[in-house]
Order: sequence, then C-alpha cells, then structure tokens
Amino acid sequence: MPNHYFKEAINNEIFQYITKAAEELNLECYVIGGFVRDYILKRGNAKDIDVVAVGSGIELAEKVASLLPNKPKVQVFKTYGTAMLRFNDIEIEFVGARKESYTEDSRNPEVESGTLQDDQNRRDFTINALALSLNTETFGLLLDPFEGIVDLERKIIRTPLNPDITYSDDPLRMMRAIRFATQLNFEIEEQSLEAITRNAERIDIITRERIIVELHKILESPVPSIGFLLLEKTGLLKRILPELIALKGVEEVEGQKHKDNFYHTLEVVDNISVNTTDVWLRWAALLHDIGKAPTKKYNPKQGWTFHGHEFVGSKMVYKLFKRLRMPLNNKMKFVQKMVLLSSRPIVLATDVTDSAVRRLVFDAGEDVESLMILCEADITTKNPKKFKKYHKNFEIVRQKIKEVEERDRVRNFQPPITGKEIMETFNLKPCREIGQIKEAIKEAILDGKIPNEYEASFQFMLERGKKIGLQPVK
Repeated sequence: MPNHYFKEAINNEIFQYITKAAEELNLECYVIGGFVRDYILKRGNAKDIDVVAVGSGIELAEKVASLLPNKPKVQVFKTYGTAMLRFNDIEIEFVGARKESYTEDSRNPEVESGTLQDDQNRRDFTINALALSLNTETFGLLLDPFEGIVDLERKIIRTPLNPDITYSDDPLRMMRAIRFATQLNFEIEEQSLEAITRNAERIDIITRERIIVELHKILESPVPSIGFLLLEKTGLLKRILPELIALKGVEEVEGQKHKDNFYHTLEVVDNISVNTTDVWLRWAALLHDIGKAPTKKYNPKQGWTFHGHEFVGSKMVYKLFKRLRMPLNNKMKFVQKMVLLSSRPIVLATDVTDSAVRRLVFDAGEDVESLMILCEADITTKNPKKFKKYHKNFEIVRQKIKEVEERDRVRNFQPPITGKEIMETFNLKPCREIGQIKEAIKEAILDGKIPNEYEASFQFMLERGKKIGLQPVK
C-alpha cells in the first residue's frame, strides 16, 4: 500500500511544539482518532486533539507546556495515564500507547504500556484508528493498519478487531457505533451490526450518565431517526427507553386500526430537528406520545382512544428522567410542560376562540413558541391537502396568539389584585376565600369577561366578595 502523507492536516503551530518536545524526549508520537477522521471528512476545525506517545504521555504534555509561550497548566490524570492542556481554544489530550484487557463486569480495562499498533488495536472503529506521525522524519505520514481511510470513503462503521470482543469489552462502543452512523450518515458493517444485537444486554453494565451522553449526540444529529431505528433494530432501545418500544405496533379491532406511534414519533423528531437545535425540545418531540401506550383503549363508538395521554405522558417524563439519571431540574420541567400541552394547539386549530388562546398563552408562558414548533412537527400526514390545511390552521393560531398577546398581556401574568389587597379590602385574615377570589379574577380575565386591568379587576373583586357574603371595609 503506498504511503499517504497529510502534512497540511497538521500545519497548526501546536504540532510544531509537540514534534520538538517529542524529539527532545526521544519519543515517537502521533495525532490519532477524531482529529484525523474529521480532517479527511472535511468536517471543519477540530476543538480537541488526541496525541498518543510511545512512552509517557504525561511527560510529553509537560514538555510541550514548557515550550509553549503561554506556559499553559497541564491537567494530569495519573489513574488513566493521561494529561491535557489548552492552546488557542484547542484541547489537547496526551496518552501513552497502551494495551488493554477487560473483565466481564466492567468497561474499565487493565492497562499496560504498548506500541502504536497495540494502541490502534484497542480503538473502537477503523475510522478512529487513523494516526498521523508527528515525528520529524515521517511528519504527516498516515498509519492506517485497518484500512480506515477506505471505510471513510465507503461510509462504513467497522471495528478493527472481532466486533464481538470489541463490543463485549466496552459495551458503550455499541452506542458510539450507532451515534457515529447517525452523525456521519454512515452504515454499520453487517457483522458489526449483528455483534451489537448479540451483545445488547451488555449495555446494562454501562452507567446511565454515559448512555445519555451518546443519546444526546444521536438526538442532536441532523436526522435522529437513523440512530433510533438502529437502537430499536439491535435491541438496545428496549433496554434504555422501553417507553418508546411500547408505542410500536398497530392493533386492529372490528376493522379499525390506529397508527404506529413509534414510527410516527421518529417522524416528529426528524421534523422538529429541521427547525430547532434545542436538544430539550427534541426530547419533548421524542417523548410527546409516550402516554399513549398506557392509555390506549378501543371504544366501539369512538374507535381507538388515548384519553389523557398528555397528562400521563408528562408524569412518565419524571420517572424516565430519574431512571436515566438525567437532570431533575427546569430542563425536565420544560419537557414535561411540552408533553402536557402538546395537543392543545391541535385542538385549538379547529376552533380558535380568544378564551382558548388566552389560556394556552397563559399555560405555556415563555415556551409558547417552542410548543408551536412541536405541534407543527407533529403533522406527519402523507395527504398533501390535509398537510396544507393543518399548517394553514396553525398559521391562524399563531396570528391569534400574537393578537391576544398584544391586547391582553396574559403571558405569565399575575392577577392585578394581590392577596394582600383582598385582605385589606374585606378586613380578612389568611383564609381560603382570598385564594378563591384571586383565582376567580384570573379565570375572568382568561375567559375574557374582564380586561387584564386593575380597575376592572377591583370591581370584579367587590362583586365576587359580595356573592360570598363579604363586605368591603369603609
């Protein structure tokens, strides 16, 4: 095989310093992995670089830092034999070439020093085993023992060694294979895909946090359905997100069917990914129908129903986030809110009343635009007339939201009359009547009975108080 040189790939000045440091230490060193892969794929400027030294990676990092003008701090991770420094917004990680051996119940290997070839053997995929020499005599030479460059051209994800061993040793690599296939729009080589299916249960030894990192990257890809279809095909999805697998399949009773909500969900996720990069809104699209499996019923008069699936689904979001050790914070609450409200604009689209729009804007608050993006993504009909009609209806809803917002100012509003003012007006101590009056004022504004103004709200308070036997203090 002829030698390939990629000197232009490593013309960044940081490589000159690494080469000089390696020469002074009499070490072989190479840039390896994602940097090389992405350069060949023309995927833009790298923000992180992996350098492997045949010897001490930590010693090489410290020598490089001593040569750099700004003398950056070196972060050393002795447990893993790695070190990291930053230079001009680039993160460079140094590691000594190594061999790895695994035990059955852990993805953390036993490590010993090795050659460059040992280090390439332990890499997850051929396209990540590509290395460029940083040594003076062979500067820029591509070392590609597994024909990774051919796999880049063929758009193939393949393991350097036996895929059963690769995936069993470190089961997170199964998620990474699917993630790379999704991000790069590559195919996973057939033997490799079969090995993932055989080893799917091994994913159970991986921490939820590491799995979520890969799931996020799949969800952030241009076409996330590629990854979720592969996760489903290999049996990984049922071990990670069984709530989605429960949506799969179509039942028929008395000749009436419902749509397959699993494949519909993936269409919605792809649709929304065209219009937003917000990963949490994409999560909302992924989970917006999870309440349909537990609420599905057949009624001879109505056909298939999913009553209350939005409410049930929003409750399921909390359990799912907790199980996967995702943040139980405002991000989760945002996803819950989107799932809970996901059908409201759809219902509105057929009967756009001021009152219903006011309530929607009040309940969605600052997230009303995100909700509309989700609902528009939820249109997956293949009937061109229906597709056009539904989008036209949503345009009307959007216009109505704008009008109501400008006129009534109900987004995140608080009733103009406070609880303290109600207490002072009727000479009350804390009691449930205060809350009842305040709620009645809010409802009257949302129903359009009174404008969102102080004077109208004050008069309404007096009338409401009179109805329940309260007299204002004179």
